[in-house]
Amino acid sequence: MEKLMQKETVNKKRKPRIVAGPCSAETEEQMMETAIRLKSAGVEMFRAGIWKPRTQPGNFEGVGERGLFWLRKIKRETGMQVATEVATASHLNAALKYDIDMLWIGARTTANPFAVQEIADALRGRDVEVMVKNPLNPDPALWMGALQRIREAGVKKISAIHRGFSSYGKNIYRNPPQWQVALEVKQQMPDIPMICDPSHMGGARKHIASLSQKSLDLGYDGLMVEVHHNPEQAWSDKNQQVTPEAFSRIVSKLIVRDEKSREESTKLDCLRKQIDRIDDDLLELLAERMGVVTEIGEVKKEQSITILQAGRWQQILGKLEERGKDMGLSQVFLNEIFKSIHQESINHQEKVMRG
Repeated sequence: MEKLMQKETVNKKRKPRIVAGPCSAETEEQMMETAIRLKSAGVEMFRAGIWKPRTQPGNFEGVGERGLFWLRKIKRETGMQVATEVATASHLNAALKYDIDMLWIGARTTANPFAVQEIADALRGRDVEVMVKNPLNPDPALWMGALQRIREAGVKKISAIHRGFSSYGKNIYRNPPQWQVALEVKQQMPDIPMICDPSHMGGARKHIASLSQKSLDLGYDGLMVEVHHNPEQAWSDKNQQVTPEAFSRIVSKLIVRDEKSREESTKLDCLRKQIDRIDDDLLELLAERMGVVTEIGEVKKEQSITILQAGRWQQILGKLEERGKDMGLSQVFLNEIFKSIHQESINHQEKVMRG
């Protein structure tokens, strides 16, 4: 895989791990063709979903155990390691019967400590690698708890997979990253490698490159990417899968930075995430303020009161300048900010008056 990645420095050589393959095993031909093309691109671990937990019934839910036969065949004929998702102890036992190298626990399963514990109990005494995806909700304690359960079962090779978190309403990403949650887990459990799943995170192939680079800049240890020989005909999640050739182009352009650069980038990114969170809070507060302003406009309209109350505004501004000074904010800055807020408030009330 190293031949596909650019190196920013040679001081601290690092080779991110790459796991790639289709969202779902569909047919033996689909699996083998995708695997052969990924093998030629340098991929060493091939992934495919055998059992697919779907949000709603009636959707394709996987081919079941026969897909494990295809994975074993790929392993034997290409020399690649193979991986699949397990959600129950019976899934795990079936996968190990077919000599699967790596198992991952999905987001829905991670959210259920009972299910994770069942898998952990079945793992005792087994020599297999396990990766744990983040739960659907941004709960670092729940994610770390799942990792701890697997580790306490005696599993030596454990990784975390960051695939983003569910959100309500429209968003640029299918599962917004909320990087700070994964970084908290990484900080609390520094010995656990962190893998990024840009396919589920972005939900569209156009986001895979930028999310992959972002994760590497934050010091992640690898990527899990969904790759299909013919994405447009995929039986599940076709929009987030790429062809082996497109995948190869994406990975070839990724930059792997040295440790010092990564540490600085991580610190800077954490600070920027704090700024983003504060900005979101500011927007919500401003929207809340304008909601109150609109209600005031309704009262003024009912009571035939003028919009502009000069005395009230000067009183507010004077109080804000005094408080702002104690907080280290300049008078010029506060004047500019609150003049704009005041003007927007007037605009809102004028709409009410005209309505």
